[in-house]
Amino acid sequence: MKEFLSRRNAQFIEKNVAADPIAAQEMIQKSGQRGVPVTVIDEQVVIGYDQRRLAALLGQNKAPKPKLGVSIADAARIAGKKGRGPAVGAYVGQVKAGSPAEKAGLRPDDVIIELGRRPVRTAADVHAIMDSHRPGDRLGLTIERDGREMRITLKI
Repeated sequence: MKEFLSRRNAQFIEKNVAADPIAAQEMIQKSGQRGVPVTVIDEQVVIGYDQRRLAALLGQNKAPKPKLGVSIADAARIAGKKGRGPAVGAYVGQVKAGSPAEKAGLRPDDVIIELGRRPVRTAADVHAIMDSHRPGDRLGLTIERDGREMRITLKI
């Protein structure tokens, strides 16, 4: 990972989450993950080592990538932690102020279950769908909030 980022002249800060409990908690809050490689670039979380996604986030692709402005994790993982039954979708942990997500009305604890007319089963699905769009696109979004489904349209 470090070699990949260095070859692309990407500035990064490495944190030892095994030795630094504050850094470990920060990664868990941002990604919902523990014990797997996590990279955060411009507040976008990459789980594991996805070279294509990292390259896209580092600007290796010419076109800018749209952002929702949310921190997400797999809903099934969060549901298990909160004592709820199995869930699918992407759990919204945080919504960045001024982001397309905030402007569309997304809130923490929402679960994204559809984006751009495509089903969302995991947080990775949201990233994949977003990577196939451009800034300025309008997307339909279906979320679960307090046990109810809601449709939202947002401009990314």
